[in-house]
Amino acid sequence: MNALPLKPGAILGVLGGGQLGRMWSHAAQSLGYRTAVLDPDATSPAGLVSHAHIQTAYLDPQGLAQMASLCQAVTTEFENVPAEALVQLQAHMPVAPGPSAVRVAQDRALEKAHFVRCGVPVAPHQMIHNAAELAQVPDDLLPGILKTTRLGYDGKGQARVSTRDELTAAFAQLQNADHAVVCILEKRLPLAAECSVVLARGHNGHCVHLPLQTNLHRDGILAVTEVFAAALPAATEALAIQSACNIARRLDYAGVLCVEFFLLQEGPERQALGPLVVNEIAPRPHNSGHHSIDSCDLSQFELQVRCMAGLPLTMPRLHSPCVMLNLLGDLWLRRGDKPLEPDWAQVLALPGTNLHLYGKIYARRGRKMGHLTVTAAGIAQARQTALQAADVLGIAPW
Repeated sequence: MNALPLKPGAILGVLGGGQLGRMWSHAAQSLGYRTAVLDPDATSPAGLVSHAHIQTAYLDPQGLAQMASLCQAVTTEFENVPAEALVQLQAHMPVAPGPSAVRVAQDRALEKAHFVRCGVPVAPHQMIHNAAELAQVPDDLLPGILKTTRLGYDGKGQARVSTRDELTAAFAQLQNADHAVVCILEKRLPLAAECSVVLARGHNGHCVHLPLQTNLHRDGILAVTEVFAAALPAATEALAIQSACNIARRLDYAGVLCVEFFLLQEGPERQALGPLVVNEIAPRPHNSGHHSIDSCDLSQFELQVRCMAGLPLTMPRLHSPCVMLNLLGDLWLRRGDKPLEPDWAQVLALPGTNLHLYGKIYARRGRKMGHLTVTAAGIAQARQTALQAADVLGIAPW
């Protein structure tokens, strides 16, 4: 097992070659590390910028053996990497996050049970394994959101349901032809806002976090993130941060973790549950934390590298209030199915704009192609400029 801390020049590895791995690679390389990516896609964004690209499936024995011989530490850039791959690599090097934590994040049932053990409120819910359990769902869970317990992200693997007929139809639609799919029905709650905490926890248990982010989702995909001082009441922010750190601690987590919360409107649900309920965790850097590259003195990706390499973790400082816009493939396809590049020159003429494109070759609707972070001296100015950029790009205002 490699001793920590790892010195610059060591090779750090990541399972997954998407945009998170690409931005992680940039951060690792800026600190003097070499990077290796294991991903089956020959044109993966991270593979294109790394020192080594192992182009195999995640459980390919030869690929994992090559990764183990090449790297001194490894991480993952998306939660659906098979946990067994991390188990095999953990026998040879530090792995952050560890396979047990990733297994929890991959299964909504395990995830909900972990939140309950941590004493963090969750939305009322019920597991549904089969038609008999479907028929026994209590009326007070409707309207709700039906989700598969595994392999759901960015609005995939879930359906909003208001009636029993809709619930029955959605359950049937989510079933796989090869095997029964376990689902969870969560009661829809009246929301005032959504927020997230991105934290980093070292192998020694030391925990730091980015400033709290407030988020807007559209069609299940993050659209807008805003970050500024006192975005929520101080007590609510403190509760979210404390809850997130407790969730990480009880998982014995190492690495960067995002914890998503719902802020409830005033009413009976809020009186019963409190101001916040936890939605889900992501065992990796998160879309809502991308702003940190431009708005903070430490990005979530540098924190990920520091966790892997056993370097000190210091509390990130927000130096600029900001608004981050997700750039989906739809922006390239506004005038039909033939891709047309957005007018980046007009966007970049606006003050405080920071454009990040992920090097993806093909634009598809709903595909994350990049993000734009707008920084300013105050949130009002950042928001005004972001709205101007959104108008140029064809993003709906908020």
